[in-house]
Amino acid sequence: MSEETYSKYTPSGLVEIKSRTWPNNTIKKAPIWCSVDLRDGNQALIEPMDTSRKLRMFKALVGMGFKEIEIGFPSASETDFQFCRYLIDNNLIPEDVTVQVLTQAREHLIDKTFEALSGCKSAILHLYNSVSTLQRRVVFNQDREGVKKIALDGAEMVFDRLNKLQETKLQLQYSPESFTGTELDYALDVCETVLDCWKASKSNKVIINLPATVEMSTPNIYADQIEWMLQNFSDRDRIILSLHPHNDRGTGVAATELALMAGADRVEGTLFGNGERTGNVDIVTLGLNMFTQGIDPNLDFSDINKLIETAEFCNQLPVHQRHPYAGSLVHTAFSGSHQDAIRKGMDAIKKSNEDKWEVPYLPIDPGDIGRTYEAIIRVNSQSGKAGSAWLLEQDHNISIPRGAQIQFSQAVQSVADNTGKEITSEIIWEIFQNEFLSKGKFELHKFKSKKLSKQGNKELVEATVEHEGKKTKISATGNGPISAFVNAIKDEFDLTFRLTDFGQNTRSSGSSAEAAAFIEIKVPDENGVSVYGVGIDTSITLAPIKAVISAINRMQKNRV
Repeated sequence: MSEETYSKYTPSGLVEIKSRTWPNNTIKKAPIWCSVDLRDGNQALIEPMDTSRKLRMFKALVGMGFKEIEIGFPSASETDFQFCRYLIDNNLIPEDVTVQVLTQAREHLIDKTFEALSGCKSAILHLYNSVSTLQRRVVFNQDREGVKKIALDGAEMVFDRLNKLQETKLQLQYSPESFTGTELDYALDVCETVLDCWKASKSNKVIINLPATVEMSTPNIYADQIEWMLQNFSDRDRIILSLHPHNDRGTGVAATELALMAGADRVEGTLFGNGERTGNVDIVTLGLNMFTQGIDPNLDFSDINKLIETAEFCNQLPVHQRHPYAGSLVHTAFSGSHQDAIRKGMDAIKKSNEDKWEVPYLPIDPGDIGRTYEAIIRVNSQSGKAGSAWLLEQDHNISIPRGAQIQFSQAVQSVADNTGKEITSEIIWEIFQNEFLSKGKFELHKFKSKKLSKQGNKELVEATVEHEGKKTKISATGNGPISAFVNAIKDEFDLTFRLTDFGQNTRSSGSSAEAAAFIEIKVPDENGVSVYGVGIDTSITLAPIKAVISAINRMQKNRV
């Protein structure tokens, strides 16, 4: 881009702050949460919510544990006014939930707001006006005193009408809109003026909400602005310091976290970050970030799929597949090395007696937010042996040894490369059957074995094996049925290989449980390369015999 284009933008200035403390702080507890989905989120929708969608969202927010919910802008929208009245008149607001409504600093709008709240048990009245340098000049054509007078006049109108809501537990809130574009000393002056008007005190706290209406700088600047304000308020104890970050630079979550480290008490945001332009700060991400640090977010995210369904229905907007924590693909690994690490991590969790969650590439246990493990690993052309093996184990209870994983993954990789598409669990099972369980040159028809009582552990095996269409009866003795069968089939068909490993696992429980057996054989004339076979049967004796047949067929077919 040319200098003419980028030189027209002005960089954000630094905050002169005496003693910056927030970089050494950590978040130790959840803030007071206030959802603004029904107001800020709703006004950003292509199709704003009707009453039924608003009610569904409201109930979902209550169910999550929100104690403060901004339900609308009743003085600016008849739909918002009627929804506010609907909640109040039908006694739909729980005793422990406070609803919040927004109003501009204009008399007729303030009067309408008081009318909307009549009969409400607990409410926050949120007054705002824009104070930024740019808006003072471009929108209001006012100097500092003129815009401060707008704030003070609005605050006085609100204060003079408090007797209209004597039965309501009412808390007042003021926002200097576009705070991040305002000189700090001026923002402080306006806020202090409103606080004095409302007679704020330790026993009568006022919410001062400092919004990043437009995110204009790096997150550390917002944290500096918040800490500067907190250092310079005349009485910190008479305010609840609230944040209302937007996401214009894509760093809304980071800015909020740093501002909480700077001392903020409260956060206004929306589920999944829905809001104007690039959105409000995302409370789902913020809350689950805290959760992964061992902090109780005081919100229930245990059924993330239900939250997604509600948000998508009410907002008529999809939650992105790569959304942190909630996206359909964020707990999924396609990369082979990632899959291998995840599988080993999950195995370690199973074997460990520790309660700590430590799995590579998964900062959160999907089970904690109501996700299943079936989608953690998915397979495409970028995947390795671990992905295919994981899906076999999770979906079909077959745990093949590492060497077999390598051989199986080659077959899966071939299909993935040829199709260029994701290889689903169903396709993987089909490939597995074709590779290890399909018919070959050898087929087992009959098998029986018995111990030779006079020869210690020796067993006699008798079997009927079909080879290239011809059935042959074979028999031999050995140290167990597998050894005896290997001896018989090698002698009869002049095969040269050595049995080197055997394993078995149960695929299901009960009287009809199946066993999956794995055989490794080495072929001396092929540089000692291993060939693996798999057998599945309800008989734990027949399963490994079928695995031997599988390995021999693969040896004959592939000449590995």
